[in-house]
Amino acid sequence: MEKLEIYQLVIADDHPLFRGALREAVSGLLEKVEIAEAGTFDDVVALLDKGGEVDLVTLDLSMPGVRGFSGLMYIRAQYPSVPVIVVSANDDPAAIRRCMEFGASGFIPKTLSVEAMRAAISRILNGGVWTPPDVDLSAGSDAESAALMVRMATLTPQQVRVLMMLSEGLLNKQIAYQLSVSEATVKAHVSAILQKLGVESRTQAVIAAAKIESGQWSQGSEA
Repeated sequence: MEKLEIYQLVIADDHPLFRGALREAVSGLLEKVEIAEAGTFDDVVALLDKGGEVDLVTLDLSMPGVRGFSGLMYIRAQYPSVPVIVVSANDDPAAIRRCMEFGASGFIPKTLSVEAMRAAISRILNGGVWTPPDVDLSAGSDAESAALMVRMATLTPQQVRVLMMLSEGLLNKQIAYQLSVSEATVKAHVSAILQKLGVESRTQAVIAAAKIESGQWSQGSEA
């Protein structure tokens, strides 16, 4: 008799009620599934660092320890073989396009019904891609944002983490402590980030990150 495959999923969201809804959607879809839940971005990283084969991560864009696209960028750079579905309350088309440009396998608005979520997750687990059908993915970003995104994509996973921490206003000493590395290592990362982003100061690097993080995103939220 054929052995059923056990799927390993990580549901990352800081709202327990929504994690429960996603868990219900997935449990009704797959016969054998092990689901780990994460309420902060550090929890997500800890689960992925444990090793083992994770078949899918569902990622909220704003949760403790991460904001905007940096969490998605980090996971795609550090664990390129793990598919990521972004699940967000913001269904602004520009934000959805940007998630897909950063390598998400799909984008599920939180307003979607459980049945529609199941259909989306099923398609992605079978190697496909899913975004809301009314979103035009071919409309590109403006030239400046597109060029900046190409530069962002050259950052290593550790450099993405350092940039996330710079954006939170942490000093080199604090970043070194959190990442368990020396201050000299952090300085080297910061220099590499400035060079890759084509900027001259930490402040400019944070502004560049904020452009990617918010850019069309914040306009979409306010609309």
